[in-house]
Amino acid sequence: MKTSLKLISVLSLTSILPAYAQVVNFNDYGPLQVYAQSPMQSINLSPLLRSGFSLPEGQKEWYITANAASVWSESDVLLADYYQNAISSGLKWQITEDLLFDANYTWQFSGDNHLDSLTMWFHDAFGFDQNGRKQQAKHQNQIHSKKYGIDIDSFTEDSLNNSFSAYLGYQLLQNEHHGLSVGGTLYYKYVDSGPFADESFQQSVQINYGYHNGNHHINSTLGVSFLNDKEPLSQRDFEPYYLMLGLGYEYRTGRHGWLAEYHRYDGMVDWDKNFSEASNEALLGYRYYFNTSAIELTMTENFLNMDNSADIAYTLGYRHKF
Repeated sequence: MKTSLKLISVLSLTSILPAYAQVVNFNDYGPLQVYAQSPMQSINLSPLLRSGFSLPEGQKEWYITANAASVWSESDVLLADYYQNAISSGLKWQITEDLLFDANYTWQFSGDNHLDSLTMWFHDAFGFDQNGRKQQAKHQNQIHSKKYGIDIDSFTEDSLNNSFSAYLGYQLLQNEHHGLSVGGTLYYKYVDSGPFADESFQQSVQINYGYHNGNHHINSTLGVSFLNDKEPLSQRDFEPYYLMLGLGYEYRTGRHGWLAEYHRYDGMVDWDKNFSEASNEALLGYRYYFNTSAIELTMTENFLNMDNSADIAYTLGYRHKF
């Protein structure tokens, strides 16, 4: 009798473990969980590059990211030389087979993360122009503009952004290789004090397409954000809307994912040449997959328009499915 019970227990355990393993799906983490790093876009609603595929019905994903970036921009009317950091956390929930909900909170603040030396070394090592950075002292938090009366020498520990967002996505198409979805985001921003004090509601819509084939995974997003607000420092109007294009590729082998992404954001203002032009961000990331979670490490570098994006940014993220 005891032998029979042991045999039944072993058989039960061996049947449960494969069933549990089948729940784990490395294909459904999608793109990197990295928000815009450009100075204007990062403190407003920018569409996020998302997967065109849905999660399994009823599945939830909790995520948290920490970000450190170095911003440099110099034009005829503005000098911006500061650090920006962000902590972001949220919860995704595949409510039904077709409906995805994603709620997020982000706090962005300025703090000395000592990235200037690393940034300058990186630019020298890969032959990038320092773009006037060597003419300024390192580790500054300053924004100056004589034309618009902006004169901030230090805003360390001040909040740059404090936002809540809610995304609702709808699955249009999904099969073994192709996924197509649409979605919209409502966004509330509130900074109660300091030079970036602001309160606004913003909205965006986007369409997402994904392609899976073996170890190769492609994601793309085209989105538009709608703004009806003034830029906090200059008190000049933002553009009423701006476009975002995101493209991503991941090669997966076993528990390892190697990712490359391109994010393009339209300029948001017309009062400064650098910020009126589009920003272009190149992202390189690595993802390690556990059974029900993943860790991501990402480096973001701007190119083409060197003044409308963070010079360099690093993001560490953790994602857990349940």
